[in-house]
Amino acid sequence: MIGLVITVLLLGQALPMLTDLIARQRLLTQAAELETDLVLARSLAMTSGHTVRFAAYRTDSGGNCYVIHTGPAGACTCDGDAQARCNAAGEALRTFAPSQRSGIQVSVPSRPLAFDAGLGTVTPTATLRLTDTAGRAIHQVINVLGRVRSCTPNPVWGGLHRC
Repeated sequence: MIGLVITVLLLGQALPMLTDLIARQRLLTQAAELETDLVLARSLAMTSGHTVRFAAYRTDSGGNCYVIHTGPAGACTCDGDAQARCNAAGEALRTFAPSQRSGIQVSVPSRPLAFDAGLGTVTPTATLRLTDTAGRAIHQVINVLGRVRSCTPNPVWGGLHRC
């Protein structure tokens, strides 16, 4: 009986740490997926010979989603179910909506990012911010060459540099 009580007490102390670890890992995973999609957009622009855009939107349900597409700005949008809606001038290449249960929000840039077909450069440059409910954040900084780097404004964790 004493062994059971000790085990329950130890588990009770370990559970908050485990919950925090899971939340941090969820944020790191989401940031890695966003970075991969930004690199994908640049690569698709350079290999296809067409401008590729990355556009993020707020959904009616309070979440957000993003779509990688060809065509002019505004040719495609997405909804909270990660469904792309494109007019005849655009083609959706990838759409993603983080689960609202994750509590992770991605900042929405004021304009879609356009990756140039010839050089892979991006206009405008941007910093996309991923935040969780605990206030932790990861920034994805996209420079003019279309390259992405990750950093955090929080104390350093997860192998990220401080912004």
